[in-house]
Amino acid sequence: MEESNNVPKDFIKLKSEKLSVDEVSELVVSPCCGAVSLFIGTTRNNFEGKKVIHLEYEAYTSMAETEIKKICRDVRQKWPSVKHIAVQHRLGVVPITEASVIIAVSSPHRAESLEAVMYCIDTLKASVPIWKKEIYEDEYSWKENKECFWANSEK
Repeated sequence: MEESNNVPKDFIKLKSEKLSVDEVSELVVSPCCGAVSLFIGTTRNNFEGKKVIHLEYEAYTSMAETEIKKICRDVRQKWPSVKHIAVQHRLGVVPITEASVIIAVSSPHRAESLEAVMYCIDTLKASVPIWKKEIYEDEYSWKENKECFWANSEK
């Protein structure tokens, strides 16, 4: 095995194209890891009794990427055995059932990768400048993440 394959890596991408679970999970596979944990956030067709047509995401891309890099650094401090981390978030229109965000983490054992994936999605929603607009049949609504620290500090 090449030495470069042994170095832990972070794969971060914000893109307007459809996200691929296979692509994201393949990024983190490592021969020294027995676990790859995934979180896939998809667009659902309803919210509080309203029919959702699709979602639209906007981001302050450079700041979002910087914040995701910080999350990856935090993960490596909390779970030193984590090998690779991949975070992809879709921007623009995301139809019903398609992925808005995919997070994958590899580690030698499942506990670390599962905990790290949960930490990644919870922290991403709380700190990364990505905004969601829900489009309904006859209206739309910009949604703030309930976990978002800057939204809650103003209330």
